[in-house]
Amino acid sequence: MYTDKDLVYKKVGAKIAYYRKIRHLKQSELAELTHVSTSMIGRIERGQYNHNVPLSILIDISHSLQIDMVWLITFEKTELLPSKKEYTR
Repeated sequence: MYTDKDLVYKKVGAKIAYYRKIRHLKQSELAELTHVSTSMIGRIERGQYNHNVPLSILIDISHSLQIDMVWLITFEKTELLPSKKEYTR
């Protein structure tokens, strides 16, 4: 099954934002814990990171959020279907 990379980046970013908010962390606090810039966390959360997100950063983010990295990169089939909004881009 082919999956649009941009959609996957957005879904991973949304999951990071979700778990960050559950932990009551600001983007700047997560950035400090993961040793990256706040703008990088923001771009990752929006799915707008302009390179492939390094695995090491995902590991650091998941460790900082106290979750298993698998939670960030595992999806139900329906999660990877574009929404109507994404069809009209």
